[in-house]
Amino acid sequence: MPEGGTIRAFLALDPPPEVLRKIADIQTAIRKNIQGALSWVRSEGIHLTLKFFGDIAAKDVSAVSEVVAGQAAGARPLNLEAKGLGVFPDTRRPRVLWLGIGGEVERLIALQQAVDRGLEASGFPREERPFRAHLTLARIRSPQGLSGLDGVLTAKGSESAGKFTAAGLTLFKSELTPKGAIYTELGYFPFQG
Repeated sequence: MPEGGTIRAFLALDPPPEVLRKIADIQTAIRKNIQGALSWVRSEGIHLTLKFFGDIAAKDVSAVSEVVAGQAAGARPLNLEAKGLGVFPDTRRPRVLWLGIGGEVERLIALQQAVDRGLEASGFPREERPFRAHLTLARIRSPQGLSGLDGVLTAKGSESAGKFTAAGLTLFKSELTPKGAIYTELGYFPFQG
């Protein structure tokens, strides 16, 4: 575990490789139909984020790990599906193109809220926005000159990258580089409920 300084960290579920391959295929198919200033997320960098910490003290990784391990120990694996295209915040001002999450979403939300409450009790601020389970496919740098998005959402809106079972949570360190973010696993916390 890191000793000093700060790290940029987040907590996530990782889709399995076969789902990530299908997500890459979806990205390839829709990329041909959308023009504009988009930054596409590499499929290996796609995670279902439950908590974004931003910069935290490296010494706090053990406190975060303790809370997350406790919550994961009581949780059962989640049956999920990566499906349905959408945008945040809305189609008039799109900033993020995402693939939604179906399946045991109520249990996923309950787990995210329990983790957030546990982390808040340990001094980490709670997320102000409501949790919306999604996988980011692309970030839209500017809606100016963006074309084809509405057509893609209509034609491909129900795309599915497949069903999967989430078996645990991963705490990641994120390093921003000119070539994109580099993610390093700081801890894995299996569901044992």
